[in-house]
Amino acid sequence: MIASIIYNLFIRLYRAGVGMAAAAGNQKARKWIDGRRHWASQLKEQHLERAAVVWVHAASLGEFEQGRPVLEAIRAAYPGHKILLTFFSPSGYEVRRNYPGADYICYLPLDTAANARQFVEIVHPRLVIFIKYEFWMHFLTELHTRKIPVLLVSGIFRADQVFFKPYGGMFRRLLAGFTHLFLQNQASFMLLQQLGLKNISVSGDTRFDRVSALLTDGQTLPLIEKLGATSQLLVAGSTWPADEQLLAGWWHARQQQGLKLVIAPHEIHEAHIQSILQHFPEAVRYSALKESWQEAEVLIIDNIGMLTTLYKYAAIAYVGGGFGKDGIHNILEPAVYGMPVVIGPVYEKYFEAVELVAAGGALVIKDQEQLGQTIQQLLTDEAAYKKTAAISKSYVMANRGATPKILDYIQEKRFLSNE
Repeated sequence: MIASIIYNLFIRLYRAGVGMAAAAGNQKARKWIDGRRHWASQLKEQHLERAAVVWVHAASLGEFEQGRPVLEAIRAAYPGHKILLTFFSPSGYEVRRNYPGADYICYLPLDTAANARQFVEIVHPRLVIFIKYEFWMHFLTELHTRKIPVLLVSGIFRADQVFFKPYGGMFRRLLAGFTHLFLQNQASFMLLQQLGLKNISVSGDTRFDRVSALLTDGQTLPLIEKLGATSQLLVAGSTWPADEQLLAGWWHARQQQGLKLVIAPHEIHEAHIQSILQHFPEAVRYSALKESWQEAEVLIIDNIGMLTTLYKYAAIAYVGGGFGKDGIHNILEPAVYGMPVVIGPVYEKYFEAVELVAAGGALVIKDQEQLGQTIQQLLTDEAAYKKTAAISKSYVMANRGATPKILDYIQEKRFLSNE
């Protein structure tokens, strides 16, 4: 009871905080609020009750891409069903609001008891899929009460999470309310097994299926191809200020010639772009590349959504986030193309990074000097480069196969009908 009161208070405080941020001019917060206005009436206009609905929820863009193989497998296996896709964050919704694989895409309403009840009454889904680590108390409770099957896809758990704390009883009950939890690794399985959960299995990570599909998706970036026609590209993806400062120090002191740097920052608001330009005054923005590609030694990507294809053109990838408290971003997206992946020292939370570092496909750097040495070796030692690149690709390809396991379970349990 006390935990529920605290949770509801947190939800209200979170909403108030977002509202204050929006009032102060934060555009992401403004989109978060505006995107949820009139959600119920807009959802009713879709008349989803006329068809069997599969509801897929992702926190943001990364989680959507992670769960995308399952969504698309369901679409192919059950073409008569409607797909409802919801996002929590604007960074997911704004990029994928026109994704053709779903019938309707919207924000997830704030997790209150009234919102959850109304949302489920309007949609009345046959099956619900949450991706990775979405545990909204009121939505999960409402679904469990109505006996609607709920699956967690690519779940991952660590011992420091609230589920394993003495005060985490409410959240442990939420886990028991899932119909099944498909887990990324054995470590997560053992943690949940210690809680007495039986509705669990290790399926692997659907991100491996998603990134391997990039090899055949046919997407191209002609301007990037043109930029890299005479030079090797180092693509720095999902960077934060600490990464950009490190890269700037190395870049201006580098010895390598014939190398171009492409920076795709995690945040692309104007203040951040301007801060990168202070580090790289000579840089060209992607939005101006068509006219300035011949002068571009450093390119700043000032849009969201092209990073997965951008890596295709890289000789070396630098994945950002490894100098922040939360750790690195997705290293599988560049690894699948068969290239060395350079990361910062904070990566222990991500099992794929731990495994790829141990295998030799990802290289950890701790400072500017080590970054320079690593890049110098990769560009001058062909054998070392080829070995590292091959390890990266083979690691991704060897870990595919989570999506068929999940689809087999859905078909076995007959949650959906082919009629």
